[in-house]
Amino acid sequence: MRIGVDVGGTNTDAVIMDGERVLTTHKTPTTPRLDEGIAAAIGAVLAGSGIDAADIDQVMIGTTHFTNAFVERRGLLPVGIVRIALPSSRGVLPLSDWPQDIAKAVGGQHHLIRGGYRFDGRLADELDEDAVAKAARAVRDAGLRTMAITGLFSPVNAEMELRAREIALNEAPDLAVTLSSRIGRLGILERENAAVMNASLAALSREVVGAFGSALKRLGISAPFFISQNDGTLMSAATVERYPVLTFASGPTNSMRGAAYLSGLKDALIVDVGGTTTDIGMLVHGFPRESSLTVRIGGVRTNFRMPDVLALGLGGGSLVKATGPDLRIGPESLGYRLTEKALAFGGQTLCATDLALAGGYANVGDRSRVASLPASLVKAGVERIHETLANGVDRMKTNAEPVPLVLVGGGSVLIRDDIPGTSQTIIPDHAGVANAIGASIAQVSGETDRVFAYDATGREAALETAIGEARAQAVELGADADSLELLDVEETPLAYMPGGAVRIRVKVAADLAGAVRRTSLRCEQ
Repeated sequence: MRIGVDVGGTNTDAVIMDGERVLTTHKTPTTPRLDEGIAAAIGAVLAGSGIDAADIDQVMIGTTHFTNAFVERRGLLPVGIVRIALPSSRGVLPLSDWPQDIAKAVGGQHHLIRGGYRFDGRLADELDEDAVAKAARAVRDAGLRTMAITGLFSPVNAEMELRAREIALNEAPDLAVTLSSRIGRLGILERENAAVMNASLAALSREVVGAFGSALKRLGISAPFFISQNDGTLMSAATVERYPVLTFASGPTNSMRGAAYLSGLKDALIVDVGGTTTDIGMLVHGFPRESSLTVRIGGVRTNFRMPDVLALGLGGGSLVKATGPDLRIGPESLGYRLTEKALAFGGQTLCATDLALAGGYANVGDRSRVASLPASLVKAGVERIHETLANGVDRMKTNAEPVPLVLVGGGSVLIRDDIPGTSQTIIPDHAGVANAIGASIAQVSGETDRVFAYDATGREAALETAIGEARAQAVELGADADSLELLDVEETPLAYMPGGAVRIRVKVAADLAGAVRRTSLRCEQ
């Protein structure tokens, strides 16, 4: 018996799963205090199902809290930045391409230190350990509480970063230290950015994880809880405290995984219409397609794993503004105030949900409250909603072939017509809480992304090593070794590099140890 929860900007959704079966679901407005909203949502599904709190085996939670905090520049710590790469990279200082406001918020101080590896893990320069110790003392004496350490080619060989952390903690035992090798991929500047972002969230991550634990304790749930990350798999609470950035974009990912589960499809377009935004992504083998491009978060370039998701400023609460012939829907939204402020619920503000209700196809609120809307406005608004979505779908497709579209999210009531470029539109049962279901079925993953010299190791040995590392990482994070599946192997030859250099990316996934084995993607309905 497990509970899935997804905390969004508008609603907090919860679901109880008994093995493969959905027992009870609940949707409630998100509250300013995380623990109150989570406790309310979980309390409602427990009451609705008649399940005792003591019978819950696991709780899985998805949250947008860390993403929102970084984008809104809220609750961030100044960071001591240590880059181990000299004499390389001296010309581009840390935070050089960051927006000025956020660079000011997190840029405590930076230290450039000699050391690093080559692309194949061989030594480039010895680590200057005295310089690391001096940097740690400077960070400590400045009153900084967190540090980000980035080494040259550290995803290939992390030994220098590990040694630097050991030295830093010897000088300042209370520092929260982020290692870039645990987050980012090849590309030192983007990886450093990701590490600094993560380090700036150190205090908030402890606060949020503590709030989750407090909410469960208040309900009498003693089961372990896990938090979903942005590839559709899980992290332990302790891991989230160390690496909160891995939750970025986990909300859309949860919805996509939930849509796969509910529809039984492993390859499809997924459209998740929420109260504020619409997220569009592509399922590939049951998991979200990953972005192959550098991703900007809050204006900062990063290269850590992110789903390829297009976010549109269209949702159930999107404000409708008509000025003469001009009609605009979104991106401003009523958010969690939808049920207070929208016309359909007795408020005074016209939003997208009101248009769908007046159009005769949504079944929420009170239709009599929107009966006086001009027919021309309703018709134009409904067309604009569908046009916006059609444009988004077209941008996410990689070829002209029609593909199935799975529509989920509480705002899915906005969509009435077929979308061009799709073969069919599927709205599965429980579509409104697909995000919570996606969290509840999440697995544990392991990943390797490094460069091998095939001339030295041979292809087969390199692949075996990479797969072994990914499997070991998954088991370390709590995976059931017997259920490990190889999801993806990608080999990319690196031109102009010696030794037959090839970048290998491997990903595996498995059920949590002790969890019910997932025998299919479809729930009982």
